[in-house]
Amino acid sequence: MSDFQRALVTFQGVGKSFGAVRALSDVDLSVQAGECLGLIGHNGAGKSTLMQVLAGTLFADCGALLVGDQEVRSSYGVQMARQHGIRCVFQELSLCPNLSVAENTRLMSPAIRGWGWRRKAKALIEASLDQIFPGHDIRGDDIVAQLPIGKRQMVEIARAFVRVDERLDLVILDEPTSSLDSRVAEQLLQFVRRFVCTGGSIVLISHILGEMLDTCDRITVMRDGRVVEIRPAANFTHASLVECMGSAAKAACEQHVFVSRRAHGSPVVTQRPARQANAMTVNAHPGEIVGLTGLAGHGQSQLLIQILRQCIASGQGAALVAGDRQNDGVFAMWSIAENITISSLAHLKRGALIDPDAEHALAEEWQKRMGIRTPDMRNPILSLSGGNQQKALFARALASRSDLILMDDPMRGVDVGTKREVYSIIAQEAAKGRTFIWYTTELEELDYCDHIYVFRDGQAVLDLPRSQLSEEQILRCSFVEQTA
Repeated sequence: MSDFQRALVTFQGVGKSFGAVRALSDVDLSVQAGECLGLIGHNGAGKSTLMQVLAGTLFADCGALLVGDQEVRSSYGVQMARQHGIRCVFQELSLCPNLSVAENTRLMSPAIRGWGWRRKAKALIEASLDQIFPGHDIRGDDIVAQLPIGKRQMVEIARAFVRVDERLDLVILDEPTSSLDSRVAEQLLQFVRRFVCTGGSIVLISHILGEMLDTCDRITVMRDGRVVEIRPAANFTHASLVECMGSAAKAACEQHVFVSRRAHGSPVVTQRPARQANAMTVNAHPGEIVGLTGLAGHGQSQLLIQILRQCIASGQGAALVAGDRQNDGVFAMWSIAENITISSLAHLKRGALIDPDAEHALAEEWQKRMGIRTPDMRNPILSLSGGNQQKALFARALASRSDLILMDDPMRGVDVGTKREVYSIIAQEAAKGRTFIWYTTELEELDYCDHIYVFRDGQAVLDLPRSQLSEEQILRCSFVEQTA
């Protein structure tokens, strides 16, 4: 930790409930000036709720929040948080898709005003992007909707560090690398350390244990709405961090997923990427788990959409697990159960109508199988934490009768224990003959694939068997022209 030893913000006995769900219970925690504080725990542990209290978007039911030595809970809100130099980059992106990058910057920085404000906003956001993500290739006049999700996340992060005649003391980063490839994620984490060394503070929420151990000064572990452990990051190991998170996470991490040999015979998918300059195709056989990798935004998601459209046109059918759940995944006005069963309604009919008992039973089955944390499946989908929403999207795809499951970087914001549970379910379903095509920005997830296609500039440039997989090989293929 750096030498700026003073409490910037302090939680004292903070509690928060949503109906019968106790999201926070008697939380005591401080964030020091000049430190990166890690916050980790399973989905629904209370991390994002606690940070929403700090950001002013939620009010605590009890306890006190101090900024410096001033208690602010009774009068606290987003505007006051900003006045105290506190900003938050939430897991669910808040950019307006129909506006430009510069216009979105102006929305969060009202001090950018007057004649030529667009030019000023453009210069500020591009300078912030240059500082955090050198080589980003994002322009201030780009329309947000036209950017891939990884670049939208980069804009969201860079926007939080734009400063115009105002304080910037603390930035909350909630799963900031969830849509970034490893190279861009490393750029961000290096910037975090530079920011902290100048006296700024970061609260980093991440389920990637290596990021937490390498970047944070202290790590706080939450479980079931409580703080259960706070230690210097140097006093944790990968194993001890998982152990503090709970026995479920530990057991899941100890599971070993066996990957089958590459299948032979006729593939169920043979797809040539739209921008492919040679004859190379992406092939997937029954029972295979096929990985797509490479730098984010290089055509992997577009290939999944190509395959989905082909399957729909041919009547074959396929299920998609969207990574961008806010825009492409959840039906925000529906219940958790309705979100899970929507892809299975044709098989839940009794005569011409949907059988409510069958629908309820299917939702309950997949709640148990995916471990979705809710007291009532009739609750709105948005009552769930981000990771539990993602589990509901997995449940929707796997509960369907589709033999082909397409996964578009689906583990965004999912805790380490849940990830291993989902990996195990994927392996079980593949063993039954279902085929998975899985785009991921997390290199460790490629270990669960039978073979991997590396993408560059919209093209598949290499097909790697799992036995030849290495980070160096992937990075080399991502940047260097390869021969097919």
